[in-house]
Amino acid sequence: MLYYLLIPLTDYISFFNIFRYITFRAAYATVTAMLICFILGPAIIKALKKHQVKQSIRREGPASHFSKEGTPTMGGIIVLMGILIPTLLWADLTNPYIHLVLLTTIWMGIVGFVDDYLKAIKKQPKGMVARKKFMGQIVLGLILGIILYLKPPSPEFTTSTGIPFLKNVVIPFGILYIPFVTLIITGSSNAVNLTDGLDGLAIGLVGICAAAFAAIAYITGRVDYSNYLAIEYLRGAGELSIFCGALLGSALGFLWFNSHPAEVFMGDTGALSLGAAVGTLAILTKKEVLLIIVGGVFVIEVLSVMIQVVSFKMTGKRVFRMSPIHHHFELLGWPEPKVVVRFWIAGIIFALITLSTFKIR
Repeated sequence: MLYYLLIPLTDYISFFNIFRYITFRAAYATVTAMLICFILGPAIIKALKKHQVKQSIRREGPASHFSKEGTPTMGGIIVLMGILIPTLLWADLTNPYIHLVLLTTIWMGIVGFVDDYLKAIKKQPKGMVARKKFMGQIVLGLILGIILYLKPPSPEFTTSTGIPFLKNVVIPFGILYIPFVTLIITGSSNAVNLTDGLDGLAIGLVGICAAAFAAIAYITGRVDYSNYLAIEYLRGAGELSIFCGALLGSALGFLWFNSHPAEVFMGDTGALSLGAAVGTLAILTKKEVLLIIVGGVFVIEVLSVMIQVVSFKMTGKRVFRMSPIHHHFELLGWPEPKVVVRFWIAGIIFALITLSTFKIR
């Protein structure tokens, strides 16, 4: 919105040329997102408390978590406001990349909101039936995949994907790109949801991913940088940096309230939408395979659950004391803040490895 209001003024005041720069708008989208979270956060938390929108703690979880019973949930509303408002203010709203990432974020935000509403307000312990939630993810993935296949956001966008550490080696998916996109959206949204079990854990890791994808989107959208690094150039993809800035700022702003001991949980409203957003960023920047690295901690969390389930069904024994793996470390005696910070450190290492792949090819 500000982009359209102020750019025409450049004919009269040269200062407003600064709004043409993606780096400037991304930086201020980050700051704006943080301010929105700081301003709206207390009011939203107060409203959640007033309407008794409280978290129920699973009895099979770690005993140390029972004290969290009654903490307000559905705080993902704060996160979404922190993402959407700055993006609408600072991004070029004619850009198709922005349209697509907003579509996935809002869609899964609605799915997550319905799930939280059923659990917290309607007092249905399981919330939305799992198959309905899964169906919402699949339908979104199919819609996004079909759009990208039939009407890509830029002429350079293809249904092939590159392989990390290998130059000019791609996997051509063709029509199979549609189910591939569906798999990524479903997997990423569920991965963040599984990781959202400790105060600040998931939101901190999402912020790290957002910072990495901000750099990736900016490089991908510049023909000079992308040619130098021999990666795909995608006209217009740099605008995603504004969304990534808003995502990073929102993560930092929400972390103010979600750090241990959490004043509010983001619930599925936040976890599902953030997971879908991260997955969409990987798809739109053509870094689908790199998502495994940049989101390495999320991948480990999912694998820990899969390993635990398979091991128990096949042998009757558990590999971990509890899954997802962050609970395993809690039961080993690590304090919750230590688990969170160490997982953040791992997330930063994965992000740095991701960025290094642009030179190690």
